[in-house]
Order: sequence, then C-alpha cells, then structure tokens
Amino acid sequence: MQDWRWMTAADLGRAIGAGQIDPVALTEVYLDAIDAHEFRDRIYARVMHDRARAEAKAASARAKAGMRRSALDGVPVSWKDLFDTAGVGTEAGTALMAGRVPDQDAEMLKAATAAGLVCLGKTHMSEIAFSGLGLNPITATPPCVNDHEAVPGGSSSGAATSVAFGLAAAGIGSDTGGSVRIPSAWNDLVGLKTTHGRLSLEGVVPLCLTFDTVGPLCRSVEDANLLLAVLEGGKPADLAGCSLEGLRFMVLDTIVFDEIRGAPRDAFEDAVNRLQAAGAQIEHRAFPALADAFAQAGNLYAADSYGWWRDLVEAHPEKMFPQILERVRGGKAVGGADYCAGWNLLRDIRKQYHAETAQFDAVIMPTAPIVPPNAERLLADDAYYKSENLLALRNTRVANLMDVCSVTLPTGVPSCGIMLNGQNRTEAALLRVAAAVEGALRSASSEYLHSCLD
Repeated sequence: MQDWRWMTAADLGRAIGAGQIDPVALTEVYLDAIDAHEFRDRIYARVMHDRARAEAKAASARAKAGMRRSALDGVPVSWKDLFDTAGVGTEAGTALMAGRVPDQDAEMLKAATAAGLVCLGKTHMSEIAFSGLGLNPITATPPCVNDHEAVPGGSSSGAATSVAFGLAAAGIGSDTGGSVRIPSAWNDLVGLKTTHGRLSLEGVVPLCLTFDTVGPLCRSVEDANLLLAVLEGGKPADLAGCSLEGLRFMVLDTIVFDEIRGAPRDAFEDAVNRLQAAGAQIEHRAFPALADAFAQAGNLYAADSYGWWRDLVEAHPEKMFPQILERVRGGKAVGGADYCAGWNLLRDIRKQYHAETAQFDAVIMPTAPIVPPNAERLLADDAYYKSENLLALRNTRVANLMDVCSVTLPTGVPSCGIMLNGQNRTEAALLRVAAAVEGALRSASSEYLHSCLD
C-alpha cells in the first residue's frame, strides 16, 4: 500500500473506479504517513483527520454504488493555508491571522468536495504568500525534497512538499508571481498557473487581487488537467494523441537568461534538444517591451498587496518576518496616478505580447534561473535573501505580467524545470502541448537510463 503514495492522482482515481483501491484505506495510508513523517509539522499547518475520514467514507460508498462524482472521487489532496476551511484555521502563514477560523469553505474547496476529493489538511506557505523562496521563520519552512537544508520554493511551499514527500496525491496552491510553479519546479513536480480570473478567488486570502490565481501542484500533466476540470466544474481537455511533431516553440531571449546558473541553463538546453529531436520547431525571439513591464511590476504588486494588508500590517508590524514586512510596505509610497499609469502601460504591453507570440504553440524558458538556496544562509544574509528571491520569481512572473496560463514540467535534472507559457485562457491547448512535452522528456530520460544500463 505504500506504493499508493507515489502514484499519480489520475492513476489512483482509476484504481478506485476499478475497485482496486478503497478510498478509506487510501486516506488512512496518507494520514498514517503524514503523522509518522519527520517533516510533518514543517509541511502541514493542520491535518484534518476527521474531515478526511468522513469524506473518504462517503467516496467509498459512492464507488461501491457506481456513483462516483468525478475521475478523482476519493483521491486525497492538500490545500495551501490561504484557502478558507469551515471550522478550521486559515492563517496564510502569518501571525497577523493567528486564530482566524472561517465559517465556510473557499469556493474552490467547495468545488473539489463536490467532485469527491478528500481534504487531508492545510499546508504551510510563505508569509502572506509574498515570497518565491518558501522561507517562513514565523510558522514553518518545509524542506526541499532534493536538499533538506534548502528552501522548497514558495509561496505554495507545503503544497509542493506534501506531494513530493508522498503525503498527498496533489496539492492546491495559488500563483501570483510564480507561487505554484517555483515550488513545483524545485520539487520535480508539474505545476499549472491558470489565467487570472479563470478560477474563483472567493474565500482565498489575497496577496494581490489583480494577479492572484489558483492552480494545482501534482505529479503529471494528466493530474493537472483533471484537477483543473474539478476546480472549475468542467470537462478535462482531451490529451489523447498529443505529439510534438510540427509544434512551434518560441524561446524567449529577453531577461529570462540573465544571471542564470549553470544547472538550470544546461537542463533547459538539454530539454530543448530533446523537444527538437521529437519533432518540435524552436525559434529564438526577443520581446524588448518586457523590460518595461518588469519596471512596473514592483509598484503594481506592492500597492495591491499593501492596499489589502495595510491595516493588519500596521497594527502589528513586529509580528512579521522583516523581509516580508519590507516588501509589503513598499506599497505605501506608490501614488494613485503612478499605479493607474503603470496598469495602462502594462495593458498595452500585454496586447503587443499576445500579438507577437500568438503564432507559437508555447513560449518556453527555464522555470527558474536558480536552484533552491540554503535556508540558513537566507536567514543570515539580508542581501542574499533579496537577490535570490527576485531571481527565483523572475521567469515565472512573465506569465503573470502578460496575463497568460503557464505550466512547469520536470526536466529530469533535480530542481530544474522547463516552463511553457500559453495565451490568455488557453489552458486546454497548453495542457495538450505540455502532455506532448512531458512524453518526449520522459521518453528521452528512459532511453538515456537504458543506455547507461546496457
């Protein structure tokens, strides 16, 4: 039964449907693993045993009656601690919200529950979701699965590590500047950033309401596809027959390779070579206007976050991690006219970007230009924290600024992902492309492994 913890959510769902796995037994395997795990309290903020068992019991009865609600009915998942849970604390990784207990579930949790998913509990995160590193000395910092002394990526840090350490079949997180994709990449998972506004933010503690999105962290593109369908109450995209033959990919040459470290650069170049070998067409293009968008990002993010968090922050600033306090307080100095002008410019740049990239099946780049930094060094060196945090989120932020969907996939090199950006609200098309990329990368990795064994 231990093998169940490493199966994809889709495979677990199929096994439940075939009568090979009982949701009650499956949930107990996860709960036992969570409670016995050395990093339990660094990954989970709250484990919801009673709810998980009740939902698993109901899923088991539906499976036996042939009345399953979705392909993932009975599959246990974790939730980032900014999704409201009725009667259970939702504190967004900050002492500012300690003891906050909502009276109803977030809309996305309601949708998942209606589809039969089992809620295992709430996972730790960067404080108020305002960091891509996952370092949180206020509540807890989960370890990276590839280096337990390193940070796991954020802000959906526990969401990623709950899956990477086999303590959930998938995690539900949020992405404002890369918070689904960075922890997914650093923990060798698939992470989907949806288009802003596609999934409900009702009952989600905000960071920046103009950029916040919801998305899954999981083991496969198929999982991401099924979870998206569950969250929006729709049908999953058809991933059958996906091929790279003739697909056109644009390698973005503006900004995303600046200061890139060796491992992510080499992993990306190797992945691109494998995609070409599988029939994809690769073209390098620059988009100089992206620099102007990045110049506006600081003001837009800081003003939005400070506008929502100001009263809580200024009432008790001493309760915050200083690095996060400094970032959110940056919004105090942003004037209304500058904020509006920044958005006007960004909307124009988005139009240019969409026009120039529409001819490609995806725009590709390394998910992050760095690998996970050491947690203790980040705590001890303020300048290092600032530089690594900005670099961690830089490449992922392209999709948030340009208002497009995006997915990161493992390259096979630990903590190094390849990111595919689509267009606005084209998740189905992007997931088909991602499925083809995933197949090519896995096939190439398998062939390399077999050649080493021969």
